Amino acid sequence: MRRMQGSRFAFGPFVLDPGAGTLLRNDVPVAVSYRALKLLAALVGRPGEILEKAELMDAAWPGTAVEEGNLTVQIAQLRKLLGPVADGGQWIATVPRVGYRFTGAIEQLGGTKRKPLPLPDKPSIAVLPFVNVSNDPEQESFADGLTEDLITDLSRISGLFVIARNSAFAYKGKATDVREIALDLGVRYLLEGSARRAAGRVRVNAQLVDAVSGDHLWAERFDRGLEDIFAVQDEVTGKIVEALLGRLSAPLPRNRPKNLEAYDLCVRARKLMDDQPQTAREAHLMLTRAVSLDPGYAEPYRWLAMNHWMGWVHSGGPTESSRSLALELARKAVAIDPNDAGCRWVLAYLLAYDRSFAEADAEFAKAIELDPNEADAWAALSDIAVLAGRVEEGLEHIRKAFRLNPFPASWYYLTLGQAQYAAGEYEAAVETLRRDETYRTSSRRFLAASLAQLGRLDEARAEVELFLVGNPHFTTRHWATTEPFRDAGTLEHFVDGFRKAGLPE
Repeated sequence: MRRMQGSRFAFGPFVLDPGAGTLLRNDVPVAVSYRALKLLAALVGRPGEILEKAELMDAAWPGTAVEEGNLTVQIAQLRKLLGPVADGGQWIATVPRVGYRFTGAIEQLGGTKRKPLPLPDKPSIAVLPFVNVSNDPEQESFADGLTEDLITDLSRISGLFVIARNSAFAYKGKATDVREIALDLGVRYLLEGSARRAAGRVRVNAQLVDAVSGDHLWAERFDRGLEDIFAVQDEVTGKIVEALLGRLSAPLPRNRPKNLEAYDLCVRARKLMDDQPQTAREAHLMLTRAVSLDPGYAEPYRWLAMNHWMGWVHSGGPTESSRSLALELARKAVAIDPNDAGCRWVLAYLLAYDRSFAEADAEFAKAIELDPNEADAWAALSDIAVLAGRVEEGLEHIRKAFRLNPFPASWYYLTLGQAQYAAGEYEAAVETLRRDETYRTSSRRFLAASLAQLGRLDEARAEVELFLVGNPHFTTRHWATTEPFRDAGTLEHFVDGFRKAGLPE
């Protein structure tokens, strides 16, 4: 789970904040590469201990096979950056043929405490991941799917404020006090429970807790045939709405799968797409199988559309034909389930990139109307609004997305950083884009532009160099023609930053 409240480490004149991705020398920011910062965090986190080379390489290049020479180069750069210790020695000692260790004295400082989020002006709830109580780990995806469906069902009730899936799943497998979770997420109520699927039956326990008083407002146990699982979900949703709003509510009907294997495949594929584009190829196979098992189920079409759009299915990245196929798949998802906000916003986003702006705007509006708690829709809408020149509106949308999803996927930070750059809030953009959660190849172009606008050209050029390693064919001109800009002034502002940073024309 992402660190909710990070630690900072002081040594000599330096303060390292791994969570924010910053290194200060005498309170002045030091330009340090992402890999070097990861290595330093690993070493400083265990001062005096010998860290083997393989462990350090895994810290700086997780899930990637790299040559040992890369580690040697990064350590040499770190030593040069840090300079000698006061007594003339080195901060990082080499342990021949084994690895490295940090030799300096470390003082661990408190992290920057998250400000408590104010409670919304309507009943607010988070659905915690249901616990799989069967002995079969294969049933994990069933419990996760139940959780996700309940989040979706509740978030479609306009009278409720519902925390998004990504933030709810930050607590999966964690024994945390309900009051602490409620404070972290800025909600009053929590739904928790367990699920067991065996021998064609499903057993679900659910309870609704008031985190302020600690009272249990409602609890029930369901023991049904497996074919009734979606009826159980509808019942749980109805009971919660009745408890929180004092009324029964019947949201628009949802498109449910007719095949439970297709349902399981979708749940597993969504998790793979959250992780890495590489694993998204595995997800693609699962989603394709789900479509063949249940062609009338909208969900796999929606995720297949995103897979093709991002080019995750193709080693060379997105192509014209893959994006055309993505749009076709998104339209199919909406045709099957016109009441699904997730399908609607995905179609809206793809239509904007296709420059069908009027249709895109209409689809975004429909998605928000169907589900005002759909955080991803607000975040995607922010991106499109900023490129249309509606910068303040874009900032408002991404802030709303963060409130609904306080621990979101990394692309939220990229979207926020882009909006801050567009608003001329360059210092804020640098802080956002250097955070541990978002500091990755694709965000570096906006980080470089922000640094360049602040006159920090050496740092900007270092970011450009790193960006071009992962994007060797990037040109500003091509980027400007592929992004769905609707406002010439906004486009020129981005191009100006890219030029100052030294990105290829």
